[in-house]
Amino acid sequence: MAKNLAVLGAQWGDEGKGKIVDLLTPRFSVVARYQGGHNAGHTVYVKGQKFVLHLIPSGILHDGVTCLIGNGVVVDPAALFAEVDELAHLNIAVDGRLLVSDRAHLILPYHRELDILSEARRGERRIGTTSRGIGPAYEDKIARRGIRACDLLNPTLLEDGVRENVKARNRVIKDTTLDWKQVYDQFLAYGERLAPCIVDASVYLTEAMKQGRAVMFEGAQGTLLDIDHGTYPFVTSSNASVGGVATGLGVPPRAVGVVLGVAKAYTTRVGEGPLPTELTGELGNRLRESGQEYGASTGRPRRCGWFDAVAVRFSARVNGLDALALTKLDVLDGLPSVSICTGYNCADGKVLHEFPADLTQLAGCTPIYEELPGWTTPTRGVQQFDSLPAEARAYIARLEDVTGVPAAIVSTGSDREETIVRTDLLD
Repeated sequence: MAKNLAVLGAQWGDEGKGKIVDLLTPRFSVVARYQGGHNAGHTVYVKGQKFVLHLIPSGILHDGVTCLIGNGVVVDPAALFAEVDELAHLNIAVDGRLLVSDRAHLILPYHRELDILSEARRGERRIGTTSRGIGPAYEDKIARRGIRACDLLNPTLLEDGVRENVKARNRVIKDTTLDWKQVYDQFLAYGERLAPCIVDASVYLTEAMKQGRAVMFEGAQGTLLDIDHGTYPFVTSSNASVGGVATGLGVPPRAVGVVLGVAKAYTTRVGEGPLPTELTGELGNRLRESGQEYGASTGRPRRCGWFDAVAVRFSARVNGLDALALTKLDVLDGLPSVSICTGYNCADGKVLHEFPADLTQLAGCTPIYEELPGWTTPTRGVQQFDSLPAEARAYIARLEDVTGVPAAIVSTGSDREETIVRTDLLD
């Protein structure tokens, strides 16, 4: 039976999962996204051409590959169709290759309004969301009042759901009144266009695997943003860790054959919340500009810092990582030295080597650094591990030691071809 692979973020998101999924897609028949929404931004460069994907799995750039959006994803139909149309403009056809779970919950216009209102009410405790309605859509899902893709095919059910939810919205947001009928008509039209794509994702994937077709499970965001295991409350609203594969696609845990964690050669995060290794000033700006660390979805500048091995060890344990895909090594080119955080010194005098749940404790910690020599020979575009500078090879070896996970893939640039593949993950 073909081996399946889960690809997920091992840090705070933005690790370069899109490139890695795109790189590995030729080995698979299906690429299935299992959580998140269009707050994700997976950027892929192919021969210098840039593609930014938010909802559609990153395997869509390969002919003959089926891309599936699972029930764990919240789908904004307007955003999805905008992405489909943009791909068509770039001569990437998705007809017959894009499927959406009938159990996927939908983002409606009032979700975006509620997202903005919620952030404003939080004041200094704001989360730093993308304000795209992701959180409120998941809230409706958990509150059992959400509207799903299958409801688009049932006008009566859709009408009842939209009418009641818009009424609830109008009770909360009193400055303006939303017309439920307009929303209903809009989503009825979305349903007509989406209908050919809507499937029972669990049945589809089960049959595909029975036929021996290999499946890649694609995650969004990162483990440190997982609703259960991340830096709560500064997290996303879904399970970005490997557990989300089973719940977000309707497949058993044993369907996941290999787990690949994607991590940058340094650390970034967007939005609020602690970042123990954060660098400010000239060095932080240098990493940001060299790595073009601006959100693919929002354009927001990312906070940058040294590699945090405590965080990645945590991800390795939670996800059972078999290997790492180490990205953006080339961003560190030219630095006289590079540092790795191997533990935290806490305000109470304790030393932590495991990632804590208490964010007050984490915020009071200072990183324990191990400093290694940098390298002056450029790594950008290198495709053979032995061609890397000795100092870069030593840095990678040390990252493997302190995380306990081998680096099977090393990315040395943004393009698909600028990659070192050290190990066949599926052997």
